[in-house]
Amino acid sequence: MSDCIFCKIASKDLPSKILFEDEMSLAFLDINPVAPIHVIVIPKIHIDSIDEMKEEHLLLIGQIHLTIKKLAKELGLSDGYRIINNCGALGGQTVNHLHFHILGGRQLQWPPG
Repeated sequence: MSDCIFCKIASKDLPSKILFEDEMSLAFLDINPVAPIHVIVIPKIHIDSIDEMKEEHLLLIGQIHLTIKKLAKELGLSDGYRIINNCGALGGQTVNHLHFHILGGRQLQWPPG
């Protein structure tokens, strides 16, 4: 989608600090971090949200979760981290492109908000 900021990052039309990339996904540092480590992981194809997922996306979502596990280890998050996916306006989704936040590097509180 031409107006999607994450699609522009995936196509390299917008700069970002990329930590990981393969044929299906991209991981980069969040520009407004809420924790010492705050990484965004996206599929390269545009999917608005979890609500728009189809069975054909199962392999992609599994791969993204393995990427999250790998990144957490590489980033030294052995004491724990949080994976967040916001869905819809009331769920706090501000970019309509499926994405996962990896938060870590400090004690995270519960409930989150």
